[in-house]
Amino acid sequence: MIASLIRGVLSFGKKPEPRFRVLFVCMANICRSPTAEAVFRRHIDLAGLAHEIHCASAGTHDLHRGAAPDGRARAAALQRGYDMSRLRARQVSDEDFERFDMILAMDQQNMDALGQRCPSSYQGKIQLFMQFAQRHRVSDVPDPYFGNTRGFELVLDMIEDACTALLEHIRVHELPSRHGRPL
Repeated sequence: MIASLIRGVLSFGKKPEPRFRVLFVCMANICRSPTAEAVFRRHIDLAGLAHEIHCASAGTHDLHRGAAPDGRARAAALQRGYDMSRLRARQVSDEDFERFDMILAMDQQNMDALGQRCPSSYQGKIQLFMQFAQRHRVSDVPDPYFGNTRGFELVLDMIEDACTALLEHIRVHELPSRHGRPL
């Protein structure tokens, strides 16, 4: 009883741990994956699930550590109301494979890179992000980095499509099985 009281006092004011964690991954974490993070975070917030689901993004390569997302990605996202201003590039860490419940690669190349690094016990967490898309029947989100602004708009269209179904998938298939609490 005293231990329970102490735990309660120590946890007072702390945010509860989310029940499900999603990591979006592209190559450098400056275009596609931070865009997916921003879009999915908005979906989570609008659904009132920010306390249940956590999302983040990372890159398979350490090319732009600490950098803000590409300016074209930020501009395209901002036009649709997504804020990427606080996001900074980082590389996938070994701890991410344990910490996240779902690791979503933006394309097959990055999925392969994740698979090479990931311990065998966590391989099942790695999936292609676009498997959740309803309107776009492609497996890869194209890298818009070397293209024009239209490429960033297309990436946003694809990510918005997949994020809608991803949230529904998590709500229906993942959250109810955790802690026995349906949403």
